[in-house]
Amino acid sequence: MIESLLVANRGEIARRVIRTAKRLGIRAIAVYSEADADLPFVVEADEAVLIGPPNPAQSYRNVEAILAAAKSTGAQAIHPGYGFLSENAEFARTVAASGLIWVGPGADAITAMGDKINARNLMAAAGVPVAPGTTDPAADLDAAVTAAAEIGYPVMVKAAAGGGGMGMGVAADEAALRTEYDKVRAFAERMFGDGSVLIERYFPRVRHVEVQILGLADGRVVALGERECSVQRRNQKLVEESPSPAVSPELRARLLAAAVRAGEAVGYRNAGTVECLLDPSTSEFFFLEMNTRLQVEHPVTEYVYGIDLVEEQLRVASGLAPTFDPDALAPSGHAIELRINAEDPKRFLPGPGVIRTWVEPTGEDVRIDSGYAAGNTVTPFYDSLLAKLIVGGATRGEAIERARAAVIAFQIEGPKNNLPFFIDLLKNAEFLSGAYDTGIVSRMR
Repeated sequence: MIESLLVANRGEIARRVIRTAKRLGIRAIAVYSEADADLPFVVEADEAVLIGPPNPAQSYRNVEAILAAAKSTGAQAIHPGYGFLSENAEFARTVAASGLIWVGPGADAITAMGDKINARNLMAAAGVPVAPGTTDPAADLDAAVTAAAEIGYPVMVKAAAGGGGMGMGVAADEAALRTEYDKVRAFAERMFGDGSVLIERYFPRVRHVEVQILGLADGRVVALGERECSVQRRNQKLVEESPSPAVSPELRARLLAAAVRAGEAVGYRNAGTVECLLDPSTSEFFFLEMNTRLQVEHPVTEYVYGIDLVEEQLRVASGLAPTFDPDALAPSGHAIELRINAEDPKRFLPGPGVIRTWVEPTGEDVRIDSGYAAGNTVTPFYDSLLAKLIVGGATRGEAIERARAAVIAFQIEGPKNNLPFFIDLLKNAEFLSGAYDTGIVSRMR
């Protein structure tokens, strides 16, 4: 097993990885920016290294500073968490070339799945269903208009190098497409350094369902169930649950088999997620993208399968067998995750500030993965995620009841937060029925 691990991230995910590392007797090393010096993950690490000012480009995306920290602390491996450099193939290659262990998939797999058009084509060749769309970037506006006419409106205009719900727009007709194409292309060039755009069929009523996969050290790829991620604002997730209330046993078998084929097609190792769009009227699903890293919502999978995905990541990276029997995977119960963000609960606009009160809920099958504590300052430099509230139960109904109680008990004063939104959601008839889709939040407002 790896003996020392540097976590190249911050906040709740750094704290979460550090927790597992320390449980396994691994020396945990944190890196932090000047803005994060007082956060819990810095205090809880065995060693912490200041790597730069608040600007992520000068700290958490600063490859030279991170590698220098690894060298000065004698780190053996690097865990990238999610976001920042986690899906940067060149960073993964540089880590390996430096003689360090990369806790994640190989750089070639990251490259293959990082470009959405290339990923779509790879998946189609592997027999994974893909939505109607372009097989090459729409080189200019005329090409986009031609492609949309063939696919049929409405269409989704997407940045080929995008992710995390960013760089996307919907066009209901040619006039809208002309506007959205220019917007998405400009955004993609600015944010990702790549203005390539693809055009796909847009499904107005659709569910977002994903499958957790794990590429084992022996070369096998296994699927650890699905997660429902349809409660979203601005194409970004707010709630995840497992199993999905929309997925039947027959559909689950097809989903998981397709996800395994996706992983096998790129020789996948370590944790990853195959994201799909599900048409609830036909039970058809289509490949959306593959996230070549640990997902924010991994705890719901951990609950229903009774495993620690970070530990499994570390075991794969160390060349060790998993803690579970891959041929006897047996999910149990139901889990829900709520993303507690520092944002206005109505408009979902960021609301940084000093945390005056922070009281976490407790109770049976209640878990909090938090990045902050009372007295900390939520700055505007990073993602607004404060904590993840994860609850479980024998049934979906039991999990929802526990979630209601936990949300009410969670006390945060200082920065704006979205706890009031979750109080409304957990009594919303559409959500309670389980028959919701990605439009549920817009219908609640």
